[in-house]
Amino acid sequence: MRSLVPLAHVGSVPDSIAFYEKLGFEVRNTFVPEGRADPTWAWLESEGGAKLMVALADEPVIAAQQAVLFYLYCDSVPSIRARLEESGVPVGPVQYPFYAPRGEFRVHDPDGYVLMIMQT
Repeated sequence: MRSLVPLAHVGSVPDSIAFYEKLGFEVRNTFVPEGRADPTWAWLESEGGAKLMVALADEPVIAAQQAVLFYLYCDSVPSIRARLEESGVPVGPVQYPFYAPRGEFRVHDPDGYVLMIMQT
């Protein structure tokens, strides 16, 4: 294996794109079916090489049923946390569990997926 790219089913691909752009992701590809105005699928990548696909869910996305945590690794927890907070994203407190001695914090995307942002 060389890479693992998660695909998250979402309620709105444009809303997810807007949220993940705040985390530094850029749209690399989208798919807009004939007769639709918005994309139903998108490939997102960060400058650091993180990748994520989002696709329009067939059924409502229920936040309490999202059983996956996404861990995002960054160089500076304080700067990423401040940037997200300034852009209006609710952020959790920085915590320091044994596996993240340089800190981590929690964010929820528009569909309730939990993103754990950790400093490497």
